[in-house]
Amino acid sequence: MTLGDIRAETPVLTRIHSRCLTGDVFGSLRCDCREQLTLALEKISQKGSGAVIYLDQEGRGIGLSNKIRAYALQDRGFDTVSANEHLGFAADERDFQIAAEILTDLEISEVDLLTNNPRKIESLRQAGILVKKRIPLQVRSNPHNYNYLLTKKQRLNHILCLPEL
Repeated sequence: MTLGDIRAETPVLTRIHSRCLTGDVFGSLRCDCREQLTLALEKISQKGSGAVIYLDQEGRGIGLSNKIRAYALQDRGFDTVSANEHLGFAADERDFQIAAEILTDLEISEVDLLTNNPRKIESLRQAGILVKKRIPLQVRSNPHNYNYLLTKKQRLNHILCLPEL
């Protein structure tokens, strides 16, 4: 999705967002996906231009049914990374190459990336997309997603500021 004249903008304000049915659609409190998407859309709207690349990579690429299985493991004490690994997956199965290809098709070669995930930045850079700036998407934690966010910070190296609970 794009807003405004993205060809006139360099760099283009961009969010790469992986689908999260439970968060984006149903408002799950277990993650920060819906809040991140909403904040990204607000920032793009305020600027008047930008792009959202919405990828079909539910549950860090493991799919909805496996994500539900991972939730059950999390209810038994696994963190999000350990749950994925227990199911036989890598901590994060997503591939951001398609996002880079979409950006290239849109003739976007430079972005200000709305992300907390350094892996997205590195993936775009490896694909030849210049990430001029990382713009954080810091959302408020809640008692249901705090450990999830802490795991993202500690085990997946996401750049997050988390208050003590």
